[in-house]
Amino acid sequence: MLYNAYELQRSFLAGASAMADFSAELLQNPANPFAYFGGGPVIASALEVFAHAAAPRGKPHFGLTHTVIDGKPVAVTEEIVLRMPFGQLKRFRREGIEGGPKLLIVAPMSGHFATLLRGTVERMLPSADVYITDWRDAKLAPMSDGAFGFEDYVDYVIAFLEATGPGTNVLAVCQPSVPVYAAACVMSADNNPCRPKTIALMGGPIDTREAPTAVNTLATERPHSWFEQNVIVKVPITYPGAGRKVYPGFLQLAGFMSMNLGNHLMSHWEMFKHLVQGDDESADTTKAFYEEYRSVCDMTAEFYLETIDLVFQKHALPKGEMLHRGRKVDPAAITDIGILAIEGVRDDISGLGQTKAALDIATALSDDKKRYFRVDAGHYGIFNGSKWRNQVAPVLEQWMAANA
Repeated sequence: MLYNAYELQRSFLAGASAMADFSAELLQNPANPFAYFGGGPVIASALEVFAHAAAPRGKPHFGLTHTVIDGKPVAVTEEIVLRMPFGQLKRFRREGIEGGPKLLIVAPMSGHFATLLRGTVERMLPSADVYITDWRDAKLAPMSDGAFGFEDYVDYVIAFLEATGPGTNVLAVCQPSVPVYAAACVMSADNNPCRPKTIALMGGPIDTREAPTAVNTLATERPHSWFEQNVIVKVPITYPGAGRKVYPGFLQLAGFMSMNLGNHLMSHWEMFKHLVQGDDESADTTKAFYEEYRSVCDMTAEFYLETIDLVFQKHALPKGEMLHRGRKVDPAAITDIGILAIEGVRDDISGLGQTKAALDIATALSDDKKRYFRVDAGHYGIFNGSKWRNQVAPVLEQWMAANA
């Protein structure tokens, strides 16, 4: 019922957005005298902000067509290396460039598409052969594709690493830090030749008992049954995944927006002022961010609920109680994988110490295979923006080179 109500509201807002956009363009038309005086510019700007906020959104494109290597432009093309029911492995092939460290970026399955990491990919293209996990929107996965839970996520990471081959470095951004770590444990225990050379964990909830945030508190103060009853819904009949139980992306987005509602309101107020002043470039920067931020997808109910249970309530990995297909996930199995833990001082999603715990539980790993890096940034700033480009990425490149 909730999903159907959302779809109805989305349809109404789509029409209102189109009307507002048309009206804004009309008021801004050079042939319209109201475009130069009176309340025309103010009304047009307000309509444009509303139109952008209310517009329906689908899956964005990466749009990375080139990079620059040694001062020369290099064409970049996307190719699908491995396609599976709930996700595909995508490679950004640099035309004419062979070799270089292989880097698998594991995108979070937490309500947004992999394109949220566009800036992450773009920064690493000059120095690495970049792959990324492109997770599927659960509402588009037919019931015939079966279920997708936490253990399936681990299996997918292993399959993707086997597709990229030996010597691959892994960068896990936020949520996938735990399943990536679990995959490294399983592959190490099996002496899998395709186990990663290094794993870099960024703002990940390895041990949420450390410096718990509002997100951690929400996940622990309510029983498991509450989440199942209040945030899990069935996909409407209008989608291929009709009948599948999901945690919808629009609920995830609403939760994140409400955590920093004041900041989001100020961002839109600033966008409005830029538009009134004719500063389209500044307004476009804010629009581009929210274009990506509001593009959301659903995740399967089983993956969401199992993550709440294993990661946030039972703390299974750091307590040594996590199982994969009936086998213990043992961090002590990791003996030759370099682990880099990266945290943001102002991260309000994963508190300080939660990712660093990955180094502590790898008891059989020598100190020279461990590194901790802390940056003065929030959660988003760890993997996007100037702090990522100028401070974090160079550390990642140095770490990959040191473990080559």
